Amino acid sequence: LRRPWERPAEPRRLTPARVRRGFRNVRATAARPAAAPKPSKPGSGRPPGSKNKHRAKRHDVGKTVKRAESIKEHQARRGLTSS
Repeated sequence: LRRPWERPAEPRRLTPARVRRGFRNVRATAARPAAAPKPSKPGSGRPPGSKNKHRAKRHDVGKTVKRAESIKEHQARRGLTSS
């Protein structure tokens, strides 16, 4: 509202008070600069019945061999040669 000694503003003139008063109506109709809406359900994933695209990775166990490769070599190490 204007003071009694101020001239009335013309109807089309925007003032901070008029913007504040009408902002709720403008905001309801204007697009909001927000992120895209999130999907409400999970995606399709792998459809049942279709094959896997990538096989699971296989990793070496990393064990060190304590025994010999063959039984004869193992027995030779222990001194139990049977010949």
